[in-house]
Amino acid sequence: MNRVAFKTKLISSVFALTASMMMAGGAMAASIVDTAVSAGTFKTLTAALTAADLVPVLQGKGPFTVFAPTDEAFKKLPAGTVEELLKPENKAKLVAVLTYHVVPGSVMSEDLADKRIGAKTVQGQKVHVDGRNSNVTVNKVQVVKADIVADNGVIHVIDQVLLPK
Repeated sequence: MNRVAFKTKLISSVFALTASMMMAGGAMAASIVDTAVSAGTFKTLTAALTAADLVPVLQGKGPFTVFAPTDEAFKKLPAGTVEELLKPENKAKLVAVLTYHVVPGSVMSEDLADKRIGAKTVQGQKVHVDGRNSNVTVNKVQVVKADIVADNGVIHVIDQVLLPK
């Protein structure tokens, strides 16, 4: 998928998400997806969620804890990685990467204070969350902003994309 096609898909995804939220009852619910879209720093993540057909899941009841990589985090991946993952034939890989960022339940940073835990992700593997220092890390990746509360869970912003083994 070239950059123009990617940007077109991204813009249409944002419009589709906004329209579906408005049709759902006039009031915009603040689901995890809605919160990510409105933040403006998760365009790549929301495009990937759309390509993986995961938007309805993360707009669902939950609760979910999402370790959300920013657009800048996706730019740290090797060149071509995002485009390769967005190809239809790589949907299973994309789903695995994205669901590796999601933990069932709503886990706030205060729940992690002075703890180091292994949390099973929706993808099936564990992430290692360390709250023993002043900053929480996930697989040694820095949580740069914690506890963004949504109606169906919580977002913790991370500065790198987590990749399952």
